[in-house]
Amino acid sequence: MSELLKVPTMAEFMAQGKQPEVLFWVGCAGSFDDRAKRITKAFVKLLNKANVEFAVLGTEESCTGDPAKRAGNEFLFQMQAATNIEVLNGYDVKKIVTACPHCFNTIKNEYPELGGHYQVMHHTQFLKSLLDEGRLSIEGGKYKGKRITFHDPCFLGRANGVYQAPRDLIKKLEAELIEMKSCKRNGLCCGAGGAQMFKESEKGDKEINVKRTEEALDVKAEIIAAGCPFCNTMMTDGVKAKDKESDVAVMDIAELIANAQDL
Repeated sequence: MSELLKVPTMAEFMAQGKQPEVLFWVGCAGSFDDRAKRITKAFVKLLNKANVEFAVLGTEESCTGDPAKRAGNEFLFQMQAATNIEVLNGYDVKKIVTACPHCFNTIKNEYPELGGHYQVMHHTQFLKSLLDEGRLSIEGGKYKGKRITFHDPCFLGRANGVYQAPRDLIKKLEAELIEMKSCKRNGLCCGAGGAQMFKESEKGDKEINVKRTEEALDVKAEIIAAGCPFCNTMMTDGVKAKDKESDVAVMDIAELIANAQDL
């Protein structure tokens, strides 16, 4: 990350005898995937703009174990989860925010039975709360009047019932929010969940991410807004498959808000 971004670690906070307001769980994609790193940076810029005291675990953060669990390796999942819970509890972490619905769902719903009890928020929920508290302002800027559709990530929407926060943020950009045929409770998977991201496709006549992208093209969206790094990858691949890269952008909500304010 550039030196302009303030990204303190939990270890640094502890050394000062302080506790941050929130722990930002970056996730594997947000840490290592070049495209997802841009989402991480955009979110950090917004946290800094809102003067949120946050910290990351840095090298102490490990995979939540979501891909292992979805692929059927419960033993590996519990090993990874136990390691993370030990670190989180060691720092007395209370509140966690993450830009990955997979991390969000796993830490929120599956860590408690292993001893990890935290308040967990998706980054769209957290940004909405900052907006509601008057700590963050959102201007339409370059997205005013743009046709934006939101693709509901499975683990954010159907698994956890979070539909409104991302849509409220898009509306604050003064954009025209348009819904795809399959949305909210009837949302269509991008094809990456359940560890599918890491295996070859099975036989069929169409890739699911292409089918999902076609739904976005059908409503003539200029921007496909996402709230998940995996969805972002799959929808971007779908746009490429349809040869629409010059017409349709795929962006995370944090990027839209940060870009609108030239952060």
